[in-house]
Amino acid sequence: MIFKKDNLPFGLILGFITPLLSLVIYYFLKFYPLYSMGDMFGALHDNKRLVTAISIPCLFLNIVIFTLYINSRKDRTAKGVFAVTLLYAVAALLFKVWG
Repeated sequence: MIFKKDNLPFGLILGFITPLLSLVIYYFLKFYPLYSMGDMFGALHDNKRLVTAISIPCLFLNIVIFTLYINSRKDRTAKGVFAVTLLYAVAALLFKVWG
């Protein structure tokens, strides 16, 4: 199965895609059908507390994936997921402070 791979590029891709999936799920649970995706991003820009509310589920999903790969001893894939998780966390922090 594809999720049994143990390489860094796969971890980077997986770490990048899962928060995006979480963002889409968050949008459909909290904003749809009243607001468009663009309205949600506009609200993010205007209300910095939403950055935290959205980034926590996104990063949590990456932490779950990271833990699964660490426990199955797929260390290279876990490193990729961890690296992207750090980038997302720093980006969310920077956006919240200066965005």
